[in-house]
Amino acid sequence: MNALANRRFLKMNGLGNEITVLDLRGTTHIVSETEARAIASQERTRFDQLMVLHDAKAAGIDAYVRIYNTDGSEAGACGNGTRCVAWAMTADPGMGQAGRDGLLLQTKAGLLPVARLSEAVFTVDMGAPRLAWNEIPLAEPFEDTSRFELQIGPIDDPILHTPCAVSMGNPHAVFFVDDPYRFNLEQIGPLLENHPIFPDRANIGLAAVKAPDHIVLRVWERGAGITRACGSGACAALVAAVRRELSERKATVSLPGGDLVIEWRESDGHVLMTGPAALDWDGVLEPGLFAAVA
Repeated sequence: MNALANRRFLKMNGLGNEITVLDLRGTTHIVSETEARAIASQERTRFDQLMVLHDAKAAGIDAYVRIYNTDGSEAGACGNGTRCVAWAMTADPGMGQAGRDGLLLQTKAGLLPVARLSEAVFTVDMGAPRLAWNEIPLAEPFEDTSRFELQIGPIDDPILHTPCAVSMGNPHAVFFVDDPYRFNLEQIGPLLENHPIFPDRANIGLAAVKAPDHIVLRVWERGAGITRACGSGACAALVAAVRRELSERKATVSLPGGDLVIEWRESDGHVLMTGPAALDWDGVLEPGLFAAVA
């Protein structure tokens, strides 16, 4: 029988961003791309991101978290998913840290301190953004990644052009527009996600700065598509807007699923993301889900 059969899962959401949390602490099993896709294929367990908890790799860390996209690929960061993990670990009695007000999580992108502000609202320290072309990464050198050469559509009248590139543990390209909702993101998103300038693919954001403290955002997530919210995308949009001198260092970012408060802290350059997490339901992974998995 597959090692994931009958494992308990939590189906959660962060502003409508669908998150499935799976606790594999105490085991050595690593979820494969095939297993992740199998979990994503079912209505009760489908996800924009799958957050899998593993035993911590060092003292003082509460858990190591692997993050999977719908297509089974791994991501380095997921802000909404991190808040959901924090809720699970501090509010669900079966997860072991009920009542805690702070956690330290680790992902492939680094350490993520999380503070619980109330029963369902958390602040995640997403760390400092990476802004150099080879850190994001881009396929070729750009001295100024706050505006680099990329466009889609006719050369004399492009649909989108000159984005800002930011890595928040995963690569983002943020295009500033008047109205993010007038673009066919389902059509444009895959083309830009897989553009050769992004060797690791990229998340694509369409951002409108409505006021120095308010940004409206839609995101096409690499490996997942359009989601109702993207925490790392909101962080990238705020960083991009500050770099373009379009916003203040703290702003509300409004996504289709709701609002996040993002601050690019001047004292240490870290980006703080504050928002809610909610449990939808829990259950166990049906053994038949993995019947075709070798």
